[in-house]
Amino acid sequence: MKASIRAKVEHPFLTIKRIFGYSKVRYRGMQKNHNRLIVLAAFSNLLRARPYLAT
Repeated sequence: MKASIRAKVEHPFLTIKRIFGYSKVRYRGMQKNHNRLIVLAAFSNLLRARPYLAT
């Protein structure tokens, strides 16, 4: 049960790391890192919703 939950949670982070190249955190300031992560999460959600939006 834990493994199935972990797989669902880790999938968006895999997308962010592989597609957008965000594998390392750059220490330019906590606010900049946070803003970049929010934008990448939004793009990741759009990529996952693409099949449902293309009707």
